[in-house]
Order: sequence, then C-alpha cells, then structure tokens
Amino acid sequence: MKHCLIVDDSSIIRQVTRIIFEGLGYRVSEAESGQEAMERVRADVPDFIVVDWQIPATNVHELIADMRKATLDNPAFILYITTENDTADLKNAFRAGADDYLLKPFNREILDMKLQQIRVAA
Repeated sequence: MKHCLIVDDSSIIRQVTRIIFEGLGYRVSEAESGQEAMERVRADVPDFIVVDWQIPATNVHELIADMRKATLDNPAFILYITTENDTADLKNAFRAGADDYLLKPFNREILDMKLQQIRVAA
C-alpha cells in the first residue's frame, strides 16, 4: 500500500487531506511541524509527501530540501500545496526539490486528477 505523509499545521487541512488519500487507497501519516515531518520521513520514507507552503517556525523550502535529501535512496514525490500562484515562491519550491504543486482549495476530484497526471508521467 502506498504511503502518504501530510505536512500541514492545520488539523482541519490534515484531516480533509487524510480522508481524500485514504479514499484513494493510501496509508496516511501526518506531521504538523517541520521537525515532526523529518522524524516521520526518517522513520518510514513515504511514497508521496504533501507539504503546505506555510508552517510556523519552519522554512518550508529548506524542509523540502531536507526531505529530498532524506529520500534520495527511495525518492518520494513531493507535492507543494499553496494558496498563491507566486512564481518566485514556486521556483524556490522546485529548486528545493518539490516535484509539483497544487493550489488550495482542492477536493478529491482535483487531487485524483493530479495523481493520475503523476502516474502517467512516471
């Protein structure tokens, strides 16, 4: 079973995203901070990481770079979730190691379409 790690400081967003991924057949774990995310990645490398663009006390781009380094042997797909279509921010996320991005708000249909695009490209 594929494993997804959801990294977001909002419990509501984590819960909604969890429900979507579980409905799509993923095993899901969660982290609400950068430190917790890295602990989870090191303990059980996920296949897929959903990371929010803003997490308090965390440089998210550095977190993405750290997660990318930690998953070099078994690369996780990192999906950057943002509320703004800020080109500079997206470039920084991609430079850090994000594979793709998705704008909030999203629902199951949108996320499923994104996952289908990823599978086709793989």
